[in-house]
Formats: sequence, structure tokens, C-alpha cells
Amino acid sequence: MTTDGTTSAPASTPASTPVPGATAEVAPLVDALRSGLTAAGYTVDGVGEALGDVASAALHREQTVPARRALADVAPVHEPRAALARLFLLGDEVPRAGLDRALPGLGTAGAARLGLVAAAGEADDDAVRAVVDLRPYAAVDAGGEASWWLASDLAELATGGRLATDHVLGAGGASTTLAQVTVRTPVGRVLDLGTGCGIQALHAARHARHVVATDLSRRALGFARFNLALNTPPDGVDVALRHGSMLEPVAGERFDLVVSNPPFVITPHSGAAGAAVADALGDYEYRDGGRSGDDLVRDLVRDVGGVLAPGGVAQLLGNWEHRRGEPWDERVGAWLDAAGLDGWVIQREVLDPAEYAETWIRDGGTTAEREPGAWAAAYGAWLDDFASRDVEAVGFGIVTLRRPSDGARPTLRRLEEHTGSVHQPLGAHVAASLAAHDWLEARDDAALADAHLVVADDVTEERFHTPGQADPNVVVVRQGDGLGRGVHASTGLAAFVGVCDGELAVGQIVGALGALLDVPADDLRAELLPAVRGLVRDGFLRPATAA
Repeated sequence: MTTDGTTSAPASTPASTPVPGATAEVAPLVDALRSGLTAAGYTVDGVGEALGDVASAALHREQTVPARRALADVAPVHEPRAALARLFLLGDEVPRAGLDRALPGLGTAGAARLGLVAAAGEADDDAVRAVVDLRPYAAVDAGGEASWWLASDLAELATGGRLATDHVLGAGGASTTLAQVTVRTPVGRVLDLGTGCGIQALHAARHARHVVATDLSRRALGFARFNLALNTPPDGVDVALRHGSMLEPVAGERFDLVVSNPPFVITPHSGAAGAAVADALGDYEYRDGGRSGDDLVRDLVRDVGGVLAPGGVAQLLGNWEHRRGEPWDERVGAWLDAAGLDGWVIQREVLDPAEYAETWIRDGGTTAEREPGAWAAAYGAWLDDFASRDVEAVGFGIVTLRRPSDGARPTLRRLEEHTGSVHQPLGAHVAASLAAHDWLEARDDAALADAHLVVADDVTEERFHTPGQADPNVVVVRQGDGLGRGVHASTGLAAFVGVCDGELAVGQIVGALGALLDVPADDLRAELLPAVRGLVRDGFLRPATAA
């Protein structure tokens, strides 16, 4: 920073600390670390117990004062996990003796050999500081509960400054979202494209026989290797790490599942705007794919089918531009058409260009308060870059793709916006929706009329009345699981759903309702069957044989 508050060169520099486990023989040390973390109760629940609800919630908002107050006076049983939390979560120094007690089998010396900490000396009261972030992780995906420890680079919360350009993230919100929406059907081969610290590979190792995890960052692969060693995958599961960009490391191979949280952030990379951002911030490997606009996500959508086995599924997160005069679903829909795959895109969030720029400048640790010159330069460059392509907003969402069986054509092309709350994990709901789509594709209206359906257990009905009126003027059929959809139902559709218990076929119910409502059966059939298909597709109704 110069004296006038401007930044003449990026303040971030490549991370200088080696990744954990970079020394030759680490297996005994990793075993000792795992045992020590387990004994200390250094888990999500354990740390939460030591912090208490208020401090835990504040720390989740990246506010450390309540956590420091809570950890300053903990019960003796919580002292080991409190020392680890102060060291690795808050970035505070702890006395050497405190870490020795927290990890008795490893000690400060072993933690330093692993590359986790740096000690000022060998006396009991000499300070020890963390050089990496090591935190407990817990999540529920479609396969059940998962609990691990994840090492990554120290975050801004611990360093108090902007991130290094080769920073390796831990498991953030996007990583957790991807893990929760991923289908967890047992499969043979999974590709984790852009593995980062390895979190998606760990999730995949619970339901696949072979996992290949790739990344352009060798530093990220180093962290992934350490995390896989610390959290040993199940016996018989092979996990391979490969270096390279996007699909290049697996060209010519086939996978049953591809998961990817790619470097999708739309960052200026050309012209004066690109030069301004590069000068002010640098390029962050974990998020900047080096492509203009949303080209990286577009190309991944169009090309990933080349590594999918027939019936294979790809699930990824992405950003896409909303350009003036071009609806986002038409633009992204053209990507699906070019891919030749079944496609389902759910847009979860939309930011205007200013919000988007603020989000990602701040994400790297640059703030207007600390670095006003860099902030202003990057902000202006982002807006110039968006203006050059008539970008009015940026969407974020989840993309699910599937390769049809050999010789089959794509039958699923669905693009929708759902910005409300969802009920995670969504992976099972996604799998059920794909199966329901296939079930419907195999049945024309005559076959659907012969089918027997039941209402899903999570479905409820809401009725809204005008005061004083006996009959409702609005009926909403709502699901409590999955995307939590609500469907405005006509009198006929609400009645149909109400009697779907598997006893009568769809056609029989429609005929009975036609007589009851005094509506010609053919007219009611024309109204209800498309709606019934939608309810089956979205999980409100299920085939009785599958219930």
C-alpha cells in the first residue's frame, strides 16, 4: 500500500508454507494426529459444545469475540478441543504445553513435522501458531452422515488479510451444497473435477469403487492427499489424484458420476478491465478459470458428456450471465442442446453486476477499508467487463446432466428458477426425479391412465378461504421434502391427489371424479393428466409399485 492509499501491485503473494505431510514419512504422524483429534473431541459437535450456542453462531458469521470469551473459561474436559479451536479456527497462538496436552501422541514436534504448526521454541510456554487451517467437518448427504477433518490454507479470519493467489479453500458453502445435491447411488467410477482440498472425493469414496480427483493446482492436490490420508477412505476404494486442467487429465476415460465445483467465478480476463483486476488482485486459482465471462461453465456443460458412461450423471455448480435481450434459460438451454445430454438446471440465486463484483472482491479478502485503491480499481474493472457484454445480472445454480444410453436421444431439458429454501440433502430427490422422468417417458397417456399412484409421505394440502365462504378459493398442494414446491391445484386436481392411495388406477379416479363433479370424463382427463405428470416428476405422487 502506498502512502496515498492506492495499491501499486497485488498485496497477495503465493502461499509460502508447504502443504501438510510434504515430508517423506508421515503415515505414523497422521495416525497419531487422527487419534489425538478423536480423543480431544475435536468434532463439529465437540467444538460447539465448548463454545456454546451464541459463540458458535457468531463464529459462523466470522465474528471471533464471543468465541474467544467462551474458550477463555472452559471446563477441564473441554480444554484439549478449546486449545485446538483457538489454534486452528481463530488463528490464536497457544503455549507449546497446551498443544502437547491436546495432542499427546503427536505433540507440538509431530504437528510441526506434519507442517501444521510453527513453534517459537521448545519451552512449555513458547508460542505455537497454526500455519494451516485444520477444522472438523460434518455434513449429511444422500448417503447419510459424514464427519471428517479438513486441512486447508488459513482463512482471512485467521490472517487478517487478503488471501494468497494460490490459496486452497476448505469446505465452504458451495462445497457443502454440491455434496448435498449429489446423487449417491453406488457406482463404479467417479470423477471429482477441481477437487480442491478433496472434500468431494471423500464424499464420493463412500459410494464408489474408484475415484479420480483432478486439479490444476498442485498445492490443492497436496492438501487433498493429506486429507485423504487423515480421513482414510473405506477399504477397497481406490482414490487417484491427477494434475491438469478441466477434462484433460481424464481424456478418453468414462465415469458413472462426475462432480465439479469448478472455478466458475466470472472475472475480467481481457482488455483494460482484465489488466486492472490482475494488477489490483491477482488471479485466484481456486475460483478464476482464466476464461472470459461464463465460457468455462459453458464449455464444461458442452464437453463433460465425453467422459460420461452411458447413463452416467454429471453434477456441477456454475455461474451464467444474464445478457440484455437474451433470457437466461434460452442461453443456458443452448448449452444443453449443444451437449446432447439430458439436462436439468436450477437457478438458485441472481446478483446484479455491482453485487457480484462486491461479493468476489470481498471473497479474496480485499476490503474497501483495508485497501481502498485496490477495491475501487477492481470494482470499476468488473463493471466495465460486464458492460462490454451487456450483462444485466449473474445467475448461480446447480446443473445436472445425464448421458442417454447408447443410441438414445436426450429426453430431459428442464431449466427453472428456485430461489427459496430447499430441504437438504437434495441428492435423493434429484435421483428420484430422474427416475420419475424415465418412468413417465416410458408411458403414454393410456399407460399412465392404467397406473396406480400414491401420495408421497411429505405432501400436505393448504386451503385458503375468503372469510365467510364455505369453499376455499385457493388450494395449494405442498411437498415438505426436496425443493419444497407448492402447486396451485384446481378442484379436480386437489380431489385427485386426495384419493391417490394406490387402490384405483389413474383412469378410474378421473372417471369417478368426472361423474362427481359433473364434468365430461374426456375434458377432465385432458386437464388432469398433464398435471399428474408434473406431480409424478416432482415427487408429489409416486408409482404404487415403487412406494
